[in-house]
Amino acid sequence: MNLTTDVAVIGGGLGGVAAALAVLERGHRVVLTEEYAWLGGQLTSQAVPPDEHIWVEQFGVTARYRALRDGIRRYYRDHYPLSEEARADQTLNPGRGRVSRLCHEPRVAVAVIEQLLAPYRSNGQLVVLQPAKPVAASVVDDVVRSVTVEHGRTGIRTVIEASFVLDATETGDLLPLTGTAYVVGAEARSETGEPSAAAVADPENVQSIAWCFVFDHVDGDHTIPRPVDYDEWKQLELPFWGAPMLSFTAPNPRTLEPEERTLDVNPALDRSGDPRVDAGDTDLWQFRRIAARQTFREGFAPSDIVLANWPQLDYVGGSIIDSTDRESHLAAAKAQSLAYFHWLQTEAPRPDGGYGWPGLRLRGDVIGSDDGFAQAPYIRESRRIRALRTVVEQDISVAHRGHGGPATFDDTVGVGMYRIDLHPSTGGDNYIDVECAPFEIPLGALIPVRTKNLLAAAKNIGTTHITNGAYRLHPVEWNIGESAGELAGFCLEQGHRPHDVAAEAALTAQLQSRLGEVGVEIHWPEIIGY
Repeated sequence: MNLTTDVAVIGGGLGGVAAALAVLERGHRVVLTEEYAWLGGQLTSQAVPPDEHIWVEQFGVTARYRALRDGIRRYYRDHYPLSEEARADQTLNPGRGRVSRLCHEPRVAVAVIEQLLAPYRSNGQLVVLQPAKPVAASVVDDVVRSVTVEHGRTGIRTVIEASFVLDATETGDLLPLTGTAYVVGAEARSETGEPSAAAVADPENVQSIAWCFVFDHVDGDHTIPRPVDYDEWKQLELPFWGAPMLSFTAPNPRTLEPEERTLDVNPALDRSGDPRVDAGDTDLWQFRRIAARQTFREGFAPSDIVLANWPQLDYVGGSIIDSTDRESHLAAAKAQSLAYFHWLQTEAPRPDGGYGWPGLRLRGDVIGSDDGFAQAPYIRESRRIRALRTVVEQDISVAHRGHGGPATFDDTVGVGMYRIDLHPSTGGDNYIDVECAPFEIPLGALIPVRTKNLLAAAKNIGTTHITNGAYRLHPVEWNIGESAGELAGFCLEQGHRPHDVAAEAALTAQLQSRLGEVGVEIHWPEIIGY
């Protein structure tokens, strides 16, 4: 089958959805492809609640991202029996989790994303191919002429011809297929000058992946069968971890000292969880809880629902990028998580002196899977384009810059904020945690040095192994995709190439004005107390 469109968005994660919406709302046609059953990537098929900065309710995200967040809250108000307190709360946090101001069930985000896209499916502007992943591309003179995707169940291939192609896949899958120059893994300090970079480059050294799962706690024995490799995982202890992986111990990301976590099963309502003063990451239950029973009418929910995305699930056995062992590493990552859940059910120390919670129950129904595990692994690091502009640690590090004021770029197309947060890596590194300033997203980071009509629209922009740790989170990925979509629409209408827009200050300014019109903040407000 052959399809012709204005813009092909390959990858339906947060960046891909945002890019598609930006192009569609400008009146252009889009073919959007996604490998998994749900659109939304790290927010849905990977099941991870949004990691956001502390000012998210006031500023620092795009208007379309805010519409997504508002839609999630509205969905709960429209369809769930909320308590009176929850219904009156304008900043409703359904899970009352500590990692975010908006911890929620992945399926709700899927519903809202589908609502946002529904009008364009109806009028024919949008074609969604799902499940489908890219398998080939045709490139002539550094112009991508077509991308071929393969259906995950039938094997049927579709050739998509488009004026612009956006790579919004989780690991930059279009880059090798199109011959786009890219980097993977850790760069050497001699290349980037970054204080936290490794002495020697290592393309196989990437951040760990994690296979997340969702569970609750109810009466009865829900213990899963003992995994055949359980003893192997039970014996695994990383050199810097301070205990076996099957434990409540993990390094503090900032001090690197081993710390003991807790699991307070179905606790009484905790009203003190403000991430501005308390990250709340010491208790595994509350940290990423996605549905709190106190949010709902009394008696409606027998248990909280919790998303497990914890240090003990971080898989460091090998990289899944450009690896012949990709499938075995994916299987091992899920096996590690399965072993940890069995440990929680059978051997984890309880506060009352006993061991294990057999009442813990996997909830695959909540995340659209048969086994209780997310449809896809949580991926923190991607291939990254060799970009016109690469963000390095020195650009955003508070220590290097000597102050915490916003890090600015003259070609900014958005904003973001997160610490440089690198999880333990496949190269044997412990956490790398660097305080960084509120930052901007440079236009040049979206544009490859050579390929003329391909744009990076997710975690594959021009960052380094180090700065990817700040630019990889939910609202930043959305902003990257949205700005890439706006750039593609601008180029379609004006007859330009992305390189032209980056090279001419007047065109960059026109794009920035266009972004402002649709609610993309390209600068941080001047406030006191960053």
